[in-house]
Amino acid sequence: MMKRFLKILVKTCTSRFFSYNFNRQAWFVFLIAFTSIVALAVPRASFSQTTFRDIQGYWAQPCIEQLVQENTIDGYEDGTFRPNLAVTRADFATMLNKAFPNVPVVRNPVEFVDIPDNYQAARAISQTYRRGFLSSYIGDIFNPLRKMTREQVLVALTSGLKYSPINPVDGTLDRLFADADLISDYAKNAIAAAAEKELVVNYPDVRTLNPNKLVTRGEVAASLCQALGEFGLVPLQYVAGKEPLTIPDEPLPTPSPSTELEPISFKTLPNRQPTDEIRGVWLTNIDSDVLFSRSRLIEALEKLKNLNFNTIYPTVWNGGYTLYPSRVAKKAIGIELDPEPGLQGRDMLAEAIEQGHQRGLTVMPWFEFGFMAPADSELAKRHPDWLTQRRDGSKIWKEGIHDRVWLNPFHPEVQQFIIDLIIEVVKKYDVDGIQVDDHFGLPAQMGYDDFTVNLFKKELPGLSPSEDYQETFWVRWRADKINDFMRRLSQAIKAEKPNCIISLSPNPLHFALPAHLQDWFTWERENLVQEIILQVYRNDLKRFTTELERAEVLLAQSHIPFAVGIMTGLKNRGIGMEQVKTQVEEVRKRGIGGVAFFFYESLWQWAKETPAQREEALKDIFSNPAARPDLQPANTI
Repeated sequence: MMKRFLKILVKTCTSRFFSYNFNRQAWFVFLIAFTSIVALAVPRASFSQTTFRDIQGYWAQPCIEQLVQENTIDGYEDGTFRPNLAVTRADFATMLNKAFPNVPVVRNPVEFVDIPDNYQAARAISQTYRRGFLSSYIGDIFNPLRKMTREQVLVALTSGLKYSPINPVDGTLDRLFADADLISDYAKNAIAAAAEKELVVNYPDVRTLNPNKLVTRGEVAASLCQALGEFGLVPLQYVAGKEPLTIPDEPLPTPSPSTELEPISFKTLPNRQPTDEIRGVWLTNIDSDVLFSRSRLIEALEKLKNLNFNTIYPTVWNGGYTLYPSRVAKKAIGIELDPEPGLQGRDMLAEAIEQGHQRGLTVMPWFEFGFMAPADSELAKRHPDWLTQRRDGSKIWKEGIHDRVWLNPFHPEVQQFIIDLIIEVVKKYDVDGIQVDDHFGLPAQMGYDDFTVNLFKKELPGLSPSEDYQETFWVRWRADKINDFMRRLSQAIKAEKPNCIISLSPNPLHFALPAHLQDWFTWERENLVQEIILQVYRNDLKRFTTELERAEVLLAQSHIPFAVGIMTGLKNRGIGMEQVKTQVEEVRKRGIGGVAFFFYESLWQWAKETPAQREEALKDIFSNPAARPDLQPANTI
């Protein structure tokens, strides 16, 4: 069995499931879900033995041994069961398929794009989906290696077994669980039904459900024992709902629980402007002098306030320099402030925050360059070991006419530099949040430096990075490393300032992930970011609206404040206000939480209209004041 697994693994790691094509939905959705590192874990194997060295005295030992003997659940080839190991969606599908082979099929199969035909759990995933136990993660993605929570397991069990609650749901949950308020709304009916059917096993305290805690193999085994009627194998003191319930004469009708995501539909707004939406604008130091004078900055903020904007994103990290006095930059590059004359003798960021707050504006400093730096910058010169490269050893990345290089986001010193830079701002200034953008990733061509290659080989013995930078496994491994860094950064920011908003302005996911290793859908699902401004810089209206209707956008906008970045022009490419107004209207039709314009100078310049005409158009777009939306992050499935 081990040889067969390794054969499949090598084939998976060296093959390319999809060609790289930004227009192919299958490519990006495959990448969202396929988590590479965990796939190397030793697979479970069936054993005739029912006693494992790591469950002796374990509270659910009799249950585990019974299920193993019946080949419902497996142990590991090293003679362990690992009862405290978290359970993935693929693990659970395998257990369900063995436990309930005769549950009727209730829906047609789906060809999940992240489940190769030779994937060891492919058949189990298909069967449990068809029987209604598990559903897609999003669209035609299953996400087999995503770890499950306790409430998700109970929802899946009751969905597949077609259980519905008999008694009033809130009463049942409040009576049984001290932490009932932590149960997600979508899961309440299912968990109430599970409790009535005695499927809920809470160790060590029967009154504590811990619904959002990752479920373990031992806990799943206990619930399966209850579902299969293996009574007596789970200690009664851990089973919720053992006491009899009073059943009313006429049971209250309740909908059947489901693991499906709630249907997504477009919200058509009335013919008026919303009273809460993000109304933002980026303030940059390229082709604009708004940041280079205190008086010009104050004038700009006053104008934005009068036009009913509510958010500004002033750049603070651009061109290899900070635009505020920085001790972190001084230590790393020997220069604490961008040498632009208009920034000397002042703290632009402190001014923007003070003057912005006086005018009721939310201020989020924008770390525009992220992991990118000018090729001739002091940062690149002083830290050549921080740079990454292509497979052929080249490091230069062309951005228009400019030569750039990329800091290696997998290098611990680079990670610490970026974290220190951002935490310095969070700690030193009264910011409402910080923003990173599409440069907070890495071009997929990069990552062939010695440090990253050796790290890959160390974590995955016997394997090397693919020569094809678009190869799925290699893309996923690097994207997951950046995900890990984002978790670390988020934790550091929240430890310093819990209410600090982490804003992200990415490209659409079907480009961001395969081209720049930026898996922002995972960041949003895990609440690593609390605001997204999606860059949709499209002139063609159909292409623009298509980006607004993608599944990940629809999910994100119901989870956190979500807005659309709209291009208002560049120095060599003016954009008329009619296009801008039409795009804002399309955003509002879909109930999306706002817009941000790129960038301040182009609000007035470079198009056929005069600055006065463009200002009048902005007054029409934002004719009334609006507060920023304040959506609370929801639990995800």
